[in-house]
Amino acid sequence: MSEEKLKFVVFGNDYRKEVIAPCIQRIEQYLAQRHALVQVDPGDLEEADYAISIGGDGTFLRTAKKVGELQIPIIGVNMGRLGFLADVLPSEIEEALDDIYAGNYFLENHTVIRVETDGEHLVGYPCALNEVAVSKRDTASMISIRTYINDEFLVNYQADGLIVTTPTGSTAYSLSNGGPIIIPQSRSLCLTPVAPHSLNMRPIVITDTSVIKLEVESRSHNFLVAMDGRSEKLVGGTQLTIRKAPYSIHVVKLMNRRYFSTLREKLMWGLDERQRK
Repeated sequence: MSEEKLKFVVFGNDYRKEVIAPCIQRIEQYLAQRHALVQVDPGDLEEADYAISIGGDGTFLRTAKKVGELQIPIIGVNMGRLGFLADVLPSEIEEALDDIYAGNYFLENHTVIRVETDGEHLVGYPCALNEVAVSKRDTASMISIRTYINDEFLVNYQADGLIVTTPTGSTAYSLSNGGPIIIPQSRSLCLTPVAPHSLNMRPIVITDTSVIKLEVESRSHNFLVAMDGRSEKLVGGTQLTIRKAPYSIHVVKLMNRRYFSTLREKLMWGLDERQRK
């Protein structure tokens, strides 16, 4: 019986092309033996079976943006630093592809959130896999963020900004601002203030079916909104509505890679400093 002919699309870190080139070559050589179709940075993804992201988590986020609603499973090869999303090491590429062909993997579904405005439209892609962050401009004073959950008033944040994070993004910008770690299957979102004026303003976790409305005021008359780091300037008084997108991102996870083991490894939980010497 002939093996199914699969199509793979490959996306790499544009700033490290020379570094990732040997990795791409190994992938192409392996998949050629499997008679698979391989395209690097293609414009058309319609018939792709898998997407391979080569780089760090930033490259993975850009790959997720390109995949979007097509929900093509993404394989993350980590050639960056931390690598929560891209957790296949370059030395494990052939082994990982063997497991994929053998069906020894599972798909982890990751929530995506979408931003809408009541005034000027966002120029770029309005969805985020990690987080949507509202923040003041570089030299501006604190901004005021009047926040509603399902049309019920929550609080008026006086802060440098506010992060609305998915479970995927809970180990990123939100974590560095004191937010909790949320497992991908928890079906929740978190609101984490950035440098709030009141010290008793703490992160709050809500269900991912909630609709979040933000009314932002700024003394500089404008503010920034960033979706996975892609920033746009908006006029003060603009209302933002943030809700769960109608699709999710499918991440390929090998059987020997589990979320808690990744946390232990990446955050070095339980590591004895004496063992590192």
